[in-house]
Amino acid sequence: MDTIVVASDIASVRRDIGSLLEGPDASVIYANSGRNVLEIVKESEVDLVIADMQIGSMGGVAVCLEMRLQASLDVIDEIPVLLVLDRRPDVFQAKRSGADGWIVKPLDPLRIRAAAKALLNDGRYEDNSYEPVPTLVADHHS
Repeated sequence: MDTIVVASDIASVRRDIGSLLEGPDASVIYANSGRNVLEIVKESEVDLVIADMQIGSMGGVAVCLEMRLQASLDVIDEIPVLLVLDRRPDVFQAKRSGADGWIVKPLDPLRIRAAAKALLNDGRYEDNSYEPVPTLVADHHS
């Protein structure tokens, strides 16, 4: 059984994400602060951390950076991190933090489940649903 930590300081976000993933194959531990996430991963066998970009004084990016640091020091195991981003421009920070994946709000069940499944299977998930659509420039000189 996979253990997933869902971290947000907004109860409805925790509940919405957790309810989609909790079941016979996965248990969910809820954290309402970034510091709680770090305590949980040090004390429990965790398979995936899903962290909201904004969580009080220690948001998802800071959580991911700290987890990467702790793993490099062999304090914790390397654990995949999925960041829940508020907007498309936050992808830059997600990449720089070493996150294994990200999804951009508003959240939908299909992307949440696909992202969790990918990361639990040693993959990555990069939400491109809100990327700008490339435009074609017409050649008016013909």
